[in-house]
Amino acid sequence: MADYEKRKMEFIRKEAGLTQAEAVKYFPLNSELTQKKFELHKLHRDKVQRIKDNSNISDEEYRRMLDDDVEIKIREAALDKEYATKFEKVLSPEKLYRAQQAEKNFIQKEVTNFRSEQGNRGSGNSRRR
Repeated sequence: MADYEKRKMEFIRKEAGLTQAEAVKYFPLNSELTQKKFELHKLHRDKVQRIKDNSNISDEEYRRMLDDDVEIKIREAALDKEYATKFEKVLSPEKLYRAQQAEKNFIQKEVTNFRSEQGNRGSGNSRRR
């Protein structure tokens, strides 16, 4: 995980053109936001798992799960809004936009690479049989 974070930060720094001083201010905030979002989603995943573990799920429980999905999105949007103000104090709007786009691009690239590696492992196993 540490290697992933290091590669992500370097990619964002380079793509967004962040100076060392900007990076030192930006990345702790970004990590803080990411951690808060992770915690939100972890709570939701735990609730969903408890419901899935129960084979008799009522419509009311499904409704609560759907309501919780919406609530998570609202809370995540509130975090984004809160941190937008904080980010604007450390980066120009252009660099903030570029940093956010770079992070999305990096994550997409990592997912694509991971899927590719998983596919290659799967096809390698089938050749051995």
